[in-house]
Amino acid sequence: MGAPRLITAFTAGAATLAGGRALVHWGIRKGLAAPRVAHHTDPGALDLGFDTVRIATANGRTLHAWFIPAPDAAAAPAVVVMHGWGGNAALMLPLARPLHEAGFATLFVDARCHGASDDDSFASLPRFAEDAEHAFAWLATRAGVDPARIALLGHSVGAGAVLLAAARTPQVAAVVSVAAFSHPAAMMRRWLAAKRIPEKPLGRYILGYVEKTIGHRFDDIAPVATIARIRRPVLLVHGEDDAVVPIDEARQIFAARGDTPVELMTVSGDHESFAELEHHMGRLVEFLDRALAAGRPGL
Repeated sequence: MGAPRLITAFTAGAATLAGGRALVHWGIRKGLAAPRVAHHTDPGALDLGFDTVRIATANGRTLHAWFIPAPDAAAAPAVVVMHGWGGNAALMLPLARPLHEAGFATLFVDARCHGASDDDSFASLPRFAEDAEHAFAWLATRAGVDPARIALLGHSVGAGAVLLAAARTPQVAAVVSVAAFSHPAAMMRRWLAAKRIPEKPLGRYILGYVEKTIGHRFDDIAPVATIARIRRPVLLVHGEDDAVVPIDEARQIFAARGDTPVELMTVSGDHESFAELEHHMGRLVEFLDRALAAGRPGL
């Protein structure tokens, strides 16, 4: 075979290989993409006054959010509330009335690629954290909110995100993490097992590709790593019957806390049991009152 034919054959083979790799990468992104779920309600259904707002975030995108002012017009403590993967702000609304009645302003946020927020090339825990940070910055400038008393509360991926956000935003006054996984790789391996994808070699390739795509090492963004970098009070909340993220992972995060002031609160229920969490809002509010020095009694 002459040189021109060798070059042509090599080029064709390289193109086929590149096309195959691109197809694999498309399949990974497709398989991991979060579903976009429309809101089924809003704070008005709870007879709460609210404003629908758009908040600028990274990559020139904007976030949809609901701002619920505190009952007292004076500078009040506040909470940014972040949902989990495939969720939206409406799914977190069972927390709205108890927090409102306890005197907190709240901001219920849709992450990018979720709810009514802008789309982006992909969603990830670090991008959830970016969105939480931009929501925090927006809330800190809001009239009626004390910027020194703003907490972050997140569920699942949102929980890991608020831990990451607090680790690099010292102005955050407190964190409530609900059903956080201890390490993204552990969560990914459970996903691989559910899809019956062997860890060697395909699973490892997928993990490496995801790390490269999101631009962060799992070890750096894992809650077991970020928890010790937070200098404000943290409440870890986890369901005793959580089959998505086993409760042992909450204990792993707690054990890795270092000098961070962390409390662990276990509740009955599974990964999505916000109704169960409502029954424990007294303790959650009491934690926020202490952490934010609000001086209000629990419910």
